[in-house]
Amino acid sequence: MEKTFNPAILEPHWRAEWAALSLGQPRGEGPSFCIVLPPPNVTGTLHMGHGFQQTLMDALIRYHHLKGNCTLWQGGTDHAGIATQMVVERQLSTQGISRHDIGRERFLEAVWAWRAQSGNMITSQMQRLGVAIDWSRERFTMDAVISKATYTAFCRLFDEGLIYRGQKLVNWDPVLQTAISDLEVESREVAGHLWHIRYPLATGEGHITVATTRPETLFGDVAVAVHPEDTRYMSLIGKQLRLPLTDRTIPIIADATVDPTFGTGCVKITPAHDFNDYAMGARHNLPLLNILTADAHLNDTVPTAYQGLERFACRKQVISDLTTQGLLEKTVDHRMQVPYGDRSGVVIEPRLTYQWFVNMKPLAERALAELDHNKPHFVPENWNKTYRLWLENIQDWCISRQLWWGHRIPVWYDEHGTAYAGLTEQDARTRHHLDAAVALTQDQDVLDTWFSASLWPFASLGWPDDTADFKRFFPTQVLVTGFDIIFFWVARMSMMSLHLTGHIPFETVYITGLIRDSQGQKMSKSKGNILDPIDLIDGIDLELLVQKRTTGLMQPQLAEAIEKNTRREFPEGIPACGTDALRFTFCALANTGRDINFEKGRIEGYRNFCNKLWNAARFVLMHTEKFKLADRVHSDLVADRWIRSQLSHTIDRVHAHFAEFRFDLLAQALYAFVWNDYCDWYLECLKVTLQDPTRSYAEQQNAQFTALSVLEITLRLLNPIMPFITEALWQEVGPKLGYRTRSITELSFPTRETAMQDLTAEVEMAWILRFVTSVRTLRSETGISPCVMITLIVDHMVPTDERALKTHGRLLKTLL
Repeated sequence: MEKTFNPAILEPHWRAEWAALSLGQPRGEGPSFCIVLPPPNVTGTLHMGHGFQQTLMDALIRYHHLKGNCTLWQGGTDHAGIATQMVVERQLSTQGISRHDIGRERFLEAVWAWRAQSGNMITSQMQRLGVAIDWSRERFTMDAVISKATYTAFCRLFDEGLIYRGQKLVNWDPVLQTAISDLEVESREVAGHLWHIRYPLATGEGHITVATTRPETLFGDVAVAVHPEDTRYMSLIGKQLRLPLTDRTIPIIADATVDPTFGTGCVKITPAHDFNDYAMGARHNLPLLNILTADAHLNDTVPTAYQGLERFACRKQVISDLTTQGLLEKTVDHRMQVPYGDRSGVVIEPRLTYQWFVNMKPLAERALAELDHNKPHFVPENWNKTYRLWLENIQDWCISRQLWWGHRIPVWYDEHGTAYAGLTEQDARTRHHLDAAVALTQDQDVLDTWFSASLWPFASLGWPDDTADFKRFFPTQVLVTGFDIIFFWVARMSMMSLHLTGHIPFETVYITGLIRDSQGQKMSKSKGNILDPIDLIDGIDLELLVQKRTTGLMQPQLAEAIEKNTRREFPEGIPACGTDALRFTFCALANTGRDINFEKGRIEGYRNFCNKLWNAARFVLMHTEKFKLADRVHSDLVADRWIRSQLSHTIDRVHAHFAEFRFDLLAQALYAFVWNDYCDWYLECLKVTLQDPTRSYAEQQNAQFTALSVLEITLRLLNPIMPFITEALWQEVGPKLGYRTRSITELSFPTRETAMQDLTAEVEMAWILRFVTSVRTLRSETGISPCVMITLIVDHMVPTDERALKTHGRLLKTLL
């Protein structure tokens, strides 16, 4: 075997070998064990969160495969409606054209062409991690299978009256000109202002002062609210105010949700442009007045002087005019949270539009009933409360988007505006008995990407058809995902699955923390602190790393600071650590917390662990070149009995930690056994045995057998986490023990043998380790070289000490 561990050579070789073996395809007659991959965006590249979660999923799949389960890790990618449309629109813009210039049909052709050419980057990167996905079953949320499931689900919900079209307030992106989900909105703290504006009483007898962060929306005000017990304003409740800069009057109303201590205690109510105001407007039956166009300009409902102004230009004009009229009392600095679109980077507007919605309350009630029976089971358990709270306060789901890329809403309208749902236009005509003479026009909107994603666990297995995969693998066993999408994905999958299939889609939901940088900051392009998993595997020099982090910044002025921080943190770039070291690092970091700080020192330490394992295997193989398997039995020497007993305990711990999803403790247990027990102590004892002229040939052969068999079992224990190095080493070790299988993945996972546990050996070896450690410590403290022979005087001995010294004298002399 090679002298040193070289993952750059081993990994491509074994990826190809596993592909030839069809690793990932379901086989075996054991119980089914299925995980569905949270489908990454087709536009995306592998980031640390992907690598982290996919490592844990792969470890679970490999573990259960080796245990004899019939495993399936169902992979695939998401069509990523907004993100993909933006990518293709940017490409078109370089040619000086827009999607509107070429029309919907040609634009969709361009998207599919982009997907065929560039849309599989993330899957090729995932393969670098060694994931055991059956790529022959890979799904795409716009493929025929998922599209059929999506349209089927829509039509069923529509027919049941659970999908409806209505006018509500939504998150509106004025650049993309579409509704977006809460998950696509990021809240940023900005330095803003509170403008204190005087609203005159309609009678002309004074005014009240309203504090607002958005003076441009006053044209949409329909009331001013005060707390009913605020003594400053109790006498004014019910009176009329003259709305500044307009000829309208609005009432003063009382509402207990008003905070009397914020601002002036008076709140302008603009139901068509604020979510809180929308709720208050509904309580008080206030009118809805939309003042903005789709691209965030003032529309024709506002005074003529402001019509057509961009929203922030209008803000400046309103402030100027209020000042001129003496209605701006003061301006106060105020830090506040402002919503931005995560794709467009612009301020999001709450906007009143007609959209398609799902009535979620009936679906949530059934999910809550299942949760009462711990379905699904959350790990850690505290996320059960978060999930329950959201279901108990469920809101209807806006499922329409004003895009072209995505599942076009399967609804057609006749000339009177009557809506007909169907899988296709012909299906809609058949369902509703419409002949060809009735002209139908399809809805222009597409479905929210999360709608098809909510069907993923069963649609990816073939639903609504009763396929072999659906019958064998649904419901699935485990979902691995982040806490940030419990609401948007986990809960919706549960509700849709229960309603459409009658089953919870997964038995267990394992919620991971969020990978952050070494300082605990969220990784983002704008912060310049992103780590690319591939760079950790292959290594990257400093200059290229700086270039990657400072290219394409939305705020180029940050480039200098990002470069400075990068040079400080990675003065020599990032060394190549290999996939196994990265995977082991991810497992070691997988604690039960919300936040996980990634430090490069950890992966470098686990790269050393890989080297330690490689060198240990090489040592054993070099010292067992003449080993003959025939009639071999395990050695009865204390070190050999002890290492087998330690291995037995480790096997128990590994099974327990897998069952509890404690990958961090799993990594700790394996690391401690390999590094401390096997390498640092056992192999030292093995050297003594093999060099001891008083040991018989049979004793030495039996010791070699123990060394090889313990190493072989250890490789199988490590394989789910570190597939490449364990496969390569097993190919050297396995045949010496008589194995003839093509791959370590074709074996079974180790189980504890009661006979392996040897309390007597554990006690004896614990005494030896304490004795040797104590003497070595004395040497170190007194500066005596390990090469110098010393005379030991042992005082206060008890009979067990005397027996141990006599029995293990030769071993002790060598180790000391």
